Amino acid sequence: MAKIMSERTKYELAAELGFAHKVKDGDWGNITTREAGSLVRAAIAKAEELMAREKEGQ
Repeated sequence: MAKIMSERTKYELAAELGFAHKVKDGDWGNITTREAGSLVRAAIAKAEELMAREKEGQ
């Protein structure tokens, strides 16, 4: 089941990746394709980590 990533999560990941300053005004059009790809990869890694933790808790 797909879930939509919250704006807060996107901003947190952008900060971790070092380009939060480009999106502070809410305009995600200012990031490069490479940065967008990095954001997606980081989001996937975070989701996989969360799913693994949830699975361990069962």
